Order: sequence, then structure tokens, then C-alpha cells
Amino acid sequence: MPRESAAALDARDPLAAFRSRFVGADDPALPAYLDGNSLGRPVASVPARLAQFAEEQWGGRLIRGWDESWFDLPLTLGDRIARATLGAAPGQTAVADSTTVSLYKLVRAALALRPGRDEIVIDRGNFPTDRFVVQGIAAETGASIRWIDSEQGSGVTLEQVREVVGARTAVVVLSQVAYRSGHLADVPGITSLVHEHGALVLWDLCHSVGAVPIELDAWQVDFATGCTYKYLNGGPGSPSFLYVAERQLGPARQPIQGWMGDGDPFAMAGDYRPATGIRSFLSGTPSIVGMIAMQEMLALIEEAGIEAIRTKSLALTEFAIELVDEQLAPYGVELSTPRDAAERGSHITIDHPAFVGLTGDLWERGLIPDFRPPTGLRLGLSPLSTSFAEVQLVIDAVAGHLRAIGE
Repeated sequence: MPRESAAALDARDPLAAFRSRFVGADDPALPAYLDGNSLGRPVASVPARLAQFAEEQWGGRLIRGWDESWFDLPLTLGDRIARATLGAAPGQTAVADSTTVSLYKLVRAALALRPGRDEIVIDRGNFPTDRFVVQGIAAETGASIRWIDSEQGSGVTLEQVREVVGARTAVVVLSQVAYRSGHLADVPGITSLVHEHGALVLWDLCHSVGAVPIELDAWQVDFATGCTYKYLNGGPGSPSFLYVAERQLGPARQPIQGWMGDGDPFAMAGDYRPATGIRSFLSGTPSIVGMIAMQEMLALIEEAGIEAIRTKSLALTEFAIELVDEQLAPYGVELSTPRDAAERGSHITIDHPAFVGLTGDLWERGLIPDFRPPTGLRLGLSPLSTSFAEVQLVIDAVAGHLRAIGE
């Protein structure tokens, strides 16, 4: 049996009170939501904040809003994300575009900074967008791709990177937390190794930002990007952030020239002259509405503290693994996530052939995990909004399903 029951763990959880500050936390029709690593719950203050924006800023100030705050919001909000979650000094982070677009900008910028080098390193287990973007860039630039093969239940290791990085490597593109397995990469170690070979590194932080402590400046990361609708709870399609280390901002040039990245966008000049600093990585008009909800979540992260959030995350994943071992392993369920807490993000994946099609049945009961092919059930545990009781409910339901089909 687990060392403590779900009820006991929830009772002594110092962050338990945060759960009530999310929409739908006590909805009886949705007793367990374990997909916060795909789409975080809205913070309870978001509906009023959105209404206030529509009435007072958009409706009340209209076009004047650009002069009063919207024009600088991609940068001021970027600095706030950097301070609360990225371990990054001001002036290196901006919010704009989708993660896909941000990845494209950063990979192209990195390639241009390493003339004479023609290889991009990426792993086959990376999220499809990352791989697809790299494949497209290789096709349009003539660059070559060096692939890293990682096992399903783990992720990219320092040793694997050491085997492929070399004199031709321009940029290495990896995820801090693997989207399927939840493996937590050795960012400082890999970054240092890549730099020893004269190459640059780009980290995808989609499945780590807001749940795992990050120190981009201290780790000497060159580039990073991530979405804001998972652990930053920005809502469906909320814009991504991108980080460019200060030492790269001068020489780096991004490939999508747009008016918001111009040095004087309202001059409507005939020729593009890039702005200085991180603003040069903006392109088109940013989604101001899409930046509202994440501000409410950032306030909760700032209040709780990222270290306390990480402690809760590890407690949740440890509890989930204990339940898997006790209730599901006897049916042949395999844990496809590292057991070592130091190598684990804030979600776990379990595999079994019977999980194909199971999510639909669970969703009808208001129990929400997600499915990752070929046979993976992924349990996303968002530390501020997920209770231990929710984890217990989902594992119990999965055990019941396996028991029923085995009878």
C-alpha cells in the first residue's frame, strides 16, 4: 500500500488551498482532471479579468491601449515569466506567436550564428512540432539532421548527445521534459557539452515551465521557448514565449521580419531595420487578449514559489507511481517514466494494450487523463490544481477497467 492515503496527503499538503482558486475544481461532473500538462485549468479570477479587459481597456481605451500598455506587454510579460519561472534576467524573453513559430525563428537564428556548420541535432522522441520544424528548416537551408534515438521510457542523456555532437553541429534542439515519458533532461550538463564543441543549444520548455525550476542564465542556455497553456494556464492557444540569451541578442537575427520587430514600427518606413534587444524577435501584432489569463496564473506561481511547486509535483508523481505498482502492475501495466525523481517532470506515462480507447470511457465519467500512442495513458499532475484524491480516482478507475476485461 502507499505510505499515506490520498486523504492524508491532501490534508497535510501546504499548497492544497490553491486548488480552490481554479475554475471547476469542485465540479462533481469532473471529479478528476489529470491533463493539466496539455491544458491547464483557468484560474478562478480569469473570467472577471477578461470581462474587465473587454469593458475597461479594449472597450474603454480602444486604440489608446497600444500607447498605454499593449505595445510593451510582450516584453513586460516576458520579463515576468522569466523572473517567476525561467531564472532569467530582464530583457531576454518575449511573448508572441505559437511555439512552432518561435521554434522556427530560434533554429534559423542559431544556424545563421554558426556559418560553416550544417548539422542540427534533435531526438526522434521529441514532440512532433519540434521535429517537423527542424525537418522543414533542413529542407530549405540544406542543413543535415543528426538524430538521437532514446528509449520510450526515458529521454535524451548526456552520453547520447556526446555521441553525435561535433565540429559540424550548429544547434542542438531538445526538450527539458520529454512530452511522452516525462523524462527530465540534464540541461546544464548537456548545454555545457554542446558549448564545448562550439555549437548552440535550444531548449523546448513546454512540459517543464511552471512545474520545474529552471535557471536559463546560470545554465548558459542560448535559446529557449515554450507554450503558456500548460502549467502557465494561459488558455487554449495562448502565445508562446521565447528566450534569447543577452550575449546572443546582438548578432542573432530572426527570419520573420514584421512590423512589431522593427526599430520604429509606427514610422511605417520603407525598409526593415530590426529593433535592438529581444523586441527584434517579434514579428506581427501580438495577441493581447491571449496574454491575460496567464498573468493570473503567474500571480499564483509567484505566491507559492517554484521550489514549493516542484516539491508538490514530486509528491504527486511519487504517489501515482506507488499506486501504479500496487494496483496496475499486476495486470501487466508498465511505467514508461523514470523512477528517479531527479529525472522526472510533472507527468507520468503508463503503457498497456488495453489503454487503446480507454480515455473515451474515462472522459464520459469525468476522469480526464490523455492518451499517447501506441498504448500510453499519460497522467499530467499540475501541482497547484491537482489533488492526491484525483490521482487515486483515476488509478482506481483504470484498475477497475483492467479487472473487468480480465474476468
